[in-house]
Amino acid sequence: MSAPPRILIVEDDLGLRKQLKWCFDDYEVLLAGTRAEAVASVRRHEPAVVLQDLGLPPDAAGVTEGLATLQEILAIAPETKVIVVTGNADRDNAVRAVALGAYDFYSKPVDTDVLKLIVVRAFNIASLEAENRRLRETSSTSSLAGIIATEASMQSVCRQVEKVAPTNASVLVLGESGTGKELIARAVHDYSERRVKPFVAINCAAIPEQLLESELFGYEKGAYTGAVRQTPGRIEKASGGTLFLDEIGDMPLSLQAKLLRFLQDRVIERVGGRQEISVDVRVVCATNQDLQALIAAQRFREDLYYRICEVTLNLPPLRARPGDAVVLAQAALQRVAATLPRAPRGFTAEALVAMQRHDWPGNVRELENKVKAAAIMSVGTLITAEDLGLGGNSGQFAMLNLKAVRTQAERQAVMQALALAQGNVTQAAELLGVTRPTLYDLMDKYGCRGASSE
Repeated sequence: MSAPPRILIVEDDLGLRKQLKWCFDDYEVLLAGTRAEAVASVRRHEPAVVLQDLGLPPDAAGVTEGLATLQEILAIAPETKVIVVTGNADRDNAVRAVALGAYDFYSKPVDTDVLKLIVVRAFNIASLEAENRRLRETSSTSSLAGIIATEASMQSVCRQVEKVAPTNASVLVLGESGTGKELIARAVHDYSERRVKPFVAINCAAIPEQLLESELFGYEKGAYTGAVRQTPGRIEKASGGTLFLDEIGDMPLSLQAKLLRFLQDRVIERVGGRQEISVDVRVVCATNQDLQALIAAQRFREDLYYRICEVTLNLPPLRARPGDAVVLAQAALQRVAATLPRAPRGFTAEALVAMQRHDWPGNVRELENKVKAAAIMSVGTLITAEDLGLGGNSGQFAMLNLKAVRTQAERQAVMQALALAQGNVTQAAELLGVTRPTLYDLMDKYGCRGASSE
């Protein structure tokens, strides 16, 4: 049987307080007579609805203390529906209270039937808003295979990929080193009609300038010393599929002109050749550099820039994706554990806190490297913050409401485990170190049943 809804009545008049408590006997009624008592009750019990008199001591004849109480309650629990009770014909202060965030108001003398209707409506609105928040939070995993995204900005990138992938638009992926630009480029290919054709990648910064042209465009036999046979380049090899030009900002200016011509005419000439070859290929580029700054410094062609950036995807750094570090670490540990004869089964609480607090200047690549090294070198069953090289950053959560901290951490852990296990309850329970019945109880508590599969 579910617990009755919880309402807090803030009223200094003992007689009226008893009347209201009797009126709401179908609810779990909390009582307070002062601002301090009301605030303490909100912190401890988190009632969905508060029925509050504006005339509270030490200003029972005025509204100063009542308005201050209202503001403090909403600062602690912004979703709370506060119904203020005012004196007869005191509409001005009622309007002030609503302007400050009160849900509704009611004037004395109290008509309990009308007040009950207002309270029922407040509970209904609070319930609907809570359900909306739950639905937003449970839609926290990426629909793109291989990409983990529990944070809004990364989910937004995934939705953009879903939209642009079926088109032939050129895509420019921007982001710091290690944020997963090639992974996003592969997703653009995998979710397009070109997915059955090749995905060919080339790093423009990793190949010497004198070799990059032949790597891209190919060469004819005898084009230069050592060219003993005709060799197609990466562009031709990607025909029908996707060409990924990583670190496009490092491409030499001389090659930028030739690439621009290909993007305009969709034809190439091999080095040492004269024949024009038509190639149907989609181009996805990526860089961690500021191309606008390179254009201003005349190190990157502006006309090429506008050719490659029909759609631009900006990948957030890991430090701007709270919560993702823990999920990514669990996934990395699973991959590493599959290759080791003995591997830790998880992370200590201090390690999880340290990962959440670390800035990750190297982004996902840094995290994966740290997890791999820790899994290899760790001597315990759980990886510690020291194993990760993050021992100095563990710290403590700087929150005052301990109940809220526990609830938030527990809910996040459940959602992250389900996301990591792709909804498989058995695997999620193993990740959390709990039994299936315990996990089912937690899923019911946080409304996560829809995110699971048996």
